[in-house]
Amino acid sequence: MNVITNDILLRTIKGEKVERPPVWLMRQAGRILPEYREVRASVSGFVELVKTPQLAAEVTVQPVDILGVDAAIIFSDILVIPEAMGLPYELIEKKGPFFPETIQSKSQISALIDGVDAAEKLHYVYDAISITKKQLNNRVPLIGFSGAPWTLLAYMIEGQGSKTFSKAKAFLYKEPQLSHLLLDKLTNSIIAYLKLKIQAGVDVVQVFDSWAGMLNKELYLEFCIPYLKRIVDSIAEIPVILFAKGAYFALDEICKLKPDVIGLDWTISASSFREQYDNKQLVQGNLDPCVLYSSSEQIKRRTIEMIDDFDGNHICNLGHGVYPDTPLSGVKEFIQTIKSYKYDY
Repeated sequence: MNVITNDILLRTIKGEKVERPPVWLMRQAGRILPEYREVRASVSGFVELVKTPQLAAEVTVQPVDILGVDAAIIFSDILVIPEAMGLPYELIEKKGPFFPETIQSKSQISALIDGVDAAEKLHYVYDAISITKKQLNNRVPLIGFSGAPWTLLAYMIEGQGSKTFSKAKAFLYKEPQLSHLLLDKLTNSIIAYLKLKIQAGVDVVQVFDSWAGMLNKELYLEFCIPYLKRIVDSIAEIPVILFAKGAYFALDEICKLKPDVIGLDWTISASSFREQYDNKQLVQGNLDPCVLYSSSEQIKRRTIEMIDDFDGNHICNLGHGVYPDTPLSGVKEFIQTIKSYKYDY
């Protein structure tokens, strides 16, 4: 077995003492890079880039080469799963994802394929992983990801991004049985998808519940936690990171799922989390991405404060993804501050 040269992320997950906290950036960190924009301009759009393995691999590796992060995250999109299940989507420039057809009935849900049958359609993702692993040449771990069942359901019913996802939430109230039927199919597909990503070579997987904060605790316990549990319980081969944005109200239940790592957004302070859950739980996060728009001095100060507050057992990251217009200088300051930090054991 080949040994990863920079395995500080994996060593941290294993509970080993490391010289400093590891750092990687959620979502498509490369999109702030001129090199990424050059590749993006060479194709018709985001979806074509996702479906072209050689180019997806190229932009996956760029943040490792240029920014020096401690892990790569495969360039892809969470909505490839609904498309593979039979619900195609488009990505409209400056507007985001759009589903020409939305889920409204039992017959539509019944017509969706799921599990391995759906996951096997995503060969371009697994090809991109294989190419990326060769290009990384064991320098850093590769992270694969998936959207969580509720987050994918939200898009499939709403049809696009939303400030409220009121149609999707209303569906949970009006059609609980159909909601569970769709969530079950999505969960089957997510598990199969992550398993095939593991076979293709990813070292860690992360599940993004990007719209968790749209729900209250009652809805989250009924329509999210059971399906997240199935996913976490099904992945034993490699570490699992679970990131439920805005779900501060469900941290007790999320911790009980026992993912290897829990991602925190910027609304939760490190010190308050540690007071409630002590230092046993490995966490990832959670600097507000907007801090990266500020001065170099403030980025450095707030980054160090974050690390000190977590007091070890921590993977440095932002509280969500890098925004497209984030200054590259701010991202570099954030990463270099972390890489210059030294634990005092």
